[in-house]
Amino acid sequence: MHIHFIAIGGSAMHNLAIALHKKGYRVTGSDDEIFEPSKSRLEKYALLPAVQGWQPQLIEGRPDVIILGMHARKDNPELLKAQELGLKIYSYPEYLFEQTKTKTRVVVGGSHGKTTTTSMIMHVLKFCGVNFDYMVGATIDGFDTMVNLDNDTEIAVFEGDEYLSSPIDLRPKFHHYKPNIALLTGIAWDHINVFPTFEGYVDQFGIFASMIEPDGSLIYFEGDENLRAIANQLPANVDAIPYSTHQHFVEGTTTFLVNGAKKFPLHVFGDHNLQNISGAYLVCKKLGISDEQFYKAISAFTGSSRRLEVVAKNDQCTVFYDFAHSPSKLKATTMAVKKQFSDRKLVAVMELHTFSSLKREFLPQYHLSMECADVAYVYFDAHTIEHKKLEPISASDVEDAFGGTNCKVFTNSDLLFEQLRNTEWHNCNLLIMSSGNFSGKNIKEFAQALIK
Repeated sequence: MHIHFIAIGGSAMHNLAIALHKKGYRVTGSDDEIFEPSKSRLEKYALLPAVQGWQPQLIEGRPDVIILGMHARKDNPELLKAQELGLKIYSYPEYLFEQTKTKTRVVVGGSHGKTTTTSMIMHVLKFCGVNFDYMVGATIDGFDTMVNLDNDTEIAVFEGDEYLSSPIDLRPKFHHYKPNIALLTGIAWDHINVFPTFEGYVDQFGIFASMIEPDGSLIYFEGDENLRAIANQLPANVDAIPYSTHQHFVEGTTTFLVNGAKKFPLHVFGDHNLQNISGAYLVCKKLGISDEQFYKAISAFTGSSRRLEVVAKNDQCTVFYDFAHSPSKLKATTMAVKKQFSDRKLVAVMELHTFSSLKREFLPQYHLSMECADVAYVYFDAHTIEHKKLEPISASDVEDAFGGTNCKVFTNSDLLFEQLRNTEWHNCNLLIMSSGNFSGKNIKEFAQALIK
């Protein structure tokens, strides 16, 4: 079978291309720009397009399947040619379902924590010797790719993103998966460019829950009132199973899980991660993992890339790097670091980078989201706002939105990082949060230089 990817360079797209190549399919692809690490990884498997740009002549060979990435546009010449020839066109989540429709599908959704919770489930299954398919939105230790598809697996574990599937498929990605076991971590308004009202955003999770297969399960965080309402509306043939923060205690800077008379040290910390662990435990239990197996495995879990990742540390300072960018993620992540290191000062830095975060009407959602930090710095780039064709915002707009007395706003990343270099880091932690890179900064190099 010949599968052709339009926009093969995307994070999920190139990983799916590699997975299908490993499975034995003939894979080709194209893109108008491919960045690292996608470029090197595609090259490793001889999947990197020979030339850059769209090539409709590739479609004239009539591939069996076209997989269309979100990066492509509706007027993409390859897409137009595929439509003209009447070829079957899938979005990548649609094709993931096609590959796993006979398997037990576990789908983890939610506005926050879905990558980490998916990673926890994957880690436990692998630790216990279970072979499975998966798709996750981050790099995880022990896994070569972010997507895996095999012929002899019975379980598929997917991170369920609520963003759109493709330029011609405007359904949220997680509406394609039809889970047997669904987990929802919580709902906090995001993707305002696609879901302009909170009510419309919440509806997407209700639709997702309504697509759980008969005799399936919804595992959900019971502290979220919107999830409780969704759980109450499930049909009788779907189990609703709530979870909360796992029983634990903190000794020094280590968090221990409690299970009966036993305690298990963790590499991760924070209430949000203890909630993620509770959800992952219930999923793994459904998949036949024993308590003994789960707790032994989760004690060895070190986290996923850019989720409270330790990028540098010494005896007096730890620098954390986190993908957090939405208000709920900022609040949970900042609170977690402050609680775990209560005897240390905390400097928290975040970049407004996403469409939602830079939208004037969304800014009030950030009110007091970094109040747990001793010092909070917020950065945004006016050029990013201009590129996204949004209404300009000012530093005072951002400062007013965040509120509190600890917040200072920067619009020049050089000045921000100079401020950080001049800070005294004795008995003080640094938390850097962004889905961008602060206008071209190498965060890991900066952090390692800082602690020296």
